[in-house]
Amino acid sequence: MPTTMEHSLTVSDELLDRWSRLRRSERVAAFKDLPDEEKDNFFLALPSTSQARLLLALPQGERRLYLRLLAPDDAADLIQESPRARRDELLALMDDSTRTETNALLAYREDVAGGLMIPRFARLRPEASIEEAITYLRQQIPHVETIYYAYALDEEQRLLGVVSLKELVAASPEKTVRDVMRTQLYKVEENADQHLVEHLFSKHGIQAIPVVDAEGRMKGIITADDVAYAAREEATEDIQKVGGSEALDGPYLETGMLAMLRKRAGWLVILFLGEMLTATAMSHYEEEIERAVVLALFIPLLISSGGNSGSQATTLIIRAMALGELRIRDWWRVARREILAGVALGALLGTIGFLRIVIWQAVAHTYGPHYLLVGFTVAFSLLGVVTFGTLSGSMLPFILKKCGLDPASASAPFVATLVDVTGLVIYFSIAKLMLTGVLL
Repeated sequence: MPTTMEHSLTVSDELLDRWSRLRRSERVAAFKDLPDEEKDNFFLALPSTSQARLLLALPQGERRLYLRLLAPDDAADLIQESPRARRDELLALMDDSTRTETNALLAYREDVAGGLMIPRFARLRPEASIEEAITYLRQQIPHVETIYYAYALDEEQRLLGVVSLKELVAASPEKTVRDVMRTQLYKVEENADQHLVEHLFSKHGIQAIPVVDAEGRMKGIITADDVAYAAREEATEDIQKVGGSEALDGPYLETGMLAMLRKRAGWLVILFLGEMLTATAMSHYEEEIERAVVLALFIPLLISSGGNSGSQATTLIIRAMALGELRIRDWWRVARREILAGVALGALLGTIGFLRIVIWQAVAHTYGPHYLLVGFTVAFSLLGVVTFGTLSGSMLPFILKKCGLDPASASAPFVATLVDVTGLVIYFSIAKLMLTGVLL
């Protein structure tokens, strides 16, 4: 008779599940109510933002205890999530070696290899025998975060090669590390961009990459887990920016209302001011609208189509840049592709718009005797607006990146607002050209 394996949730599992829904005042009390044997693992399971907020709410003696549970890279993440005024206070609670390693990590930007690396890794002498190497690795296990690979270093800590634990165990005890290590290996310099690191992991399926300085001295390793976490954080920020907001500093439910308003109000004000230009453009064409009211019926159709096409292009290009598929030098290739895509999509929407006008005229006589001219005006306008929207939406991330800004700042609402104004100009320019002397 088959048996079912049951896994009962611990108290800390249940608290972790509802942590984000608790008020800040409730979290410390809930944490203190945990069984002592579960508190350490619960603290280590929290994201760095939550760790920092919980730690700062605890008495100083407990802060020291929990801070010293963290590896240097995790401690650096916690420090970065803490208010600047409290960072020195937290650093002072660390032991000397962890403080030195954490300060070294904090000197790097978060989006470079040095900011992602773990400074504690398994190291070996190349001349050591296999038996000596395995014995030495056993001694290192409590002090390193991962032991997928061991790295052979010379006396000046320059990286010479790498050997996996599996290869060490399978090798003959009489051989040396130099005999079994691989000298052809993937490595990155400490200032390498995070996207390059992500690309190496995704392409080659490796578990860890060594980080070296300009002289080849090994500084640490980056694990697949760390890269996956960093990629998720960056993707979250990009999605929030593309939506027309500044990136939040923590989980949604843990972000205070004032902070939330600050993050969202800036872009909303900018977009509102941009939409005022749309109102200005509308007033400029007031006479045309009075003479041919039918033109006003298609304004929402035109500007939404342009905005949607631009938002599509922007989102695709931002993601391709984030994955390392596009560089600034690729702008011309992208422009050519998007012009062709814009013409094709504009022609498709223009055809649908033209047929809609013809069918409605046949059924309800909605658009008057010059409905064909109105239909062609809408069709050609859609062709122009969608092409412009697609091209501008795809080029804006390149322009921002060239200026040293985050391409994700080219939010979909911003592109839509930009295209709204130009869409009106294109629409009424074509209308003047085709309907002067008839409706205008």
